[in-house]
Amino acid sequence: MKVLIIGSGGREHAIAWAVRKSPKVEKIFCAPGNAGIAGIAECVNIGAMEFDRLASFAKENGVDLTIVGMDDPLVGGIVDVFEAEGLRVFGPSKRAAVLEGSKAFSKDLMKKYGIPTAGYSVVRSADEAREALKSVSYPVVLKADGLALGKGVLICENEAEALAGVREIMEDRKFGSAGDRMVIEEFLEGREVSVLSFVDGKTVKPMPSAMDHKRAGDGDTGPNTGGMGNFSPSPFYTPEIDAYCREHIFQKTVDAMAAEGRPFRGVIFFGLILTSDGPKVLEYNARFGDPEAQVVLPRIENDLIDVIEACVDGRLEDVDLRVSEDACLCVVLASEGYPLKYEKGFPISGLDTFRDEDGEFVFQAGTAFDPEGRVVTNGGRVLAVTALAPTLKEARAKAYAAAERVTFANKYMRHDIGHAIDEA
Repeated sequence: MKVLIIGSGGREHAIAWAVRKSPKVEKIFCAPGNAGIAGIAECVNIGAMEFDRLASFAKENGVDLTIVGMDDPLVGGIVDVFEAEGLRVFGPSKRAAVLEGSKAFSKDLMKKYGIPTAGYSVVRSADEAREALKSVSYPVVLKADGLALGKGVLICENEAEALAGVREIMEDRKFGSAGDRMVIEEFLEGREVSVLSFVDGKTVKPMPSAMDHKRAGDGDTGPNTGGMGNFSPSPFYTPEIDAYCREHIFQKTVDAMAAEGRPFRGVIFFGLILTSDGPKVLEYNARFGDPEAQVVLPRIENDLIDVIEACVDGRLEDVDLRVSEDACLCVVLASEGYPLKYEKGFPISGLDTFRDEDGEFVFQAGTAFDPEGRVVTNGGRVLAVTALAPTLKEARAKAYAAAERVTFANKYMRHDIGHAIDEA
């Protein structure tokens, strides 16, 4: 079969890497792709938001299945466009992708169906926000309602910071139309954990847990990023917590979306926090996380195409999702200055030292080819250096050793990815 993957980051490279292992797949396309993906797929120069062009390409090239990696096209309704053309596509419809597209929607859904989450209010103007802030306890969390590249969340320690946050989101429009509405949310304390789950509209099959590192600097300092590293499994996500989440969060969310006439088919990313009062939902995403996909997909032993097709066809309950006992950890190599200001176009060396059989992978994100055919940096997050090993500590040591083999000008990384492992 022929598969089209939509996206251009490390997540899409990891998806392509997993899809390539399926004996069913004879050809992979990726739009628009990157330099790393080009090694295993034919990259197509069509943007992720060019729905009609993408659908036409899929029809003209006999694509049997399209996998949408990115949030913007899902929230924008690409699945509806493809299905209207009779094309098989993996991802939620526009009505279901609102689970990620609107934080206000997701909070209201959780409240209506009794899914544990933080207390909140939704405001529609800066004046309304300032009034609401008069009666909150600090710290407090401000969230732009719409998509903001994972950066539209502000933790405010006091009223002055909160008022500045209101200006940033709702008046200065730092996140554009994502700030038309804003969620003011109770601050929760606890370990954060991510659980990606396959969903077919009624059945949910959770993938192994993972833990992200959002801050740019060591010691969880600096600005929020798209993610500086990740590992799986979380040592804090116990079997007891998993059982609770499956009953009270995962299945209830899938059932709630179906009850609302928005059946969800695709991947739901459950962003959880393990509080003293039990697990609660911090956020939903409507697709594979990045860099969660880079540490979760190498641990899944099933043929990914089999699982995805079961989701599309509504027969996920028949799938036995098998997960490797090995742990996985990735370290993101970024451009110095990310996520604020950085240079690009620097040649990368050491990429040819990775072999799957060694349990070492380098998933490319912000890369491109220069006129001489060299792989060069082309973004803030450049690479996700990933390693599989019997334990998390071994995976960490292996990933950091592998990261040292890769060099480029202005290379930057955190040196404490997986620090929570030592506290478990």
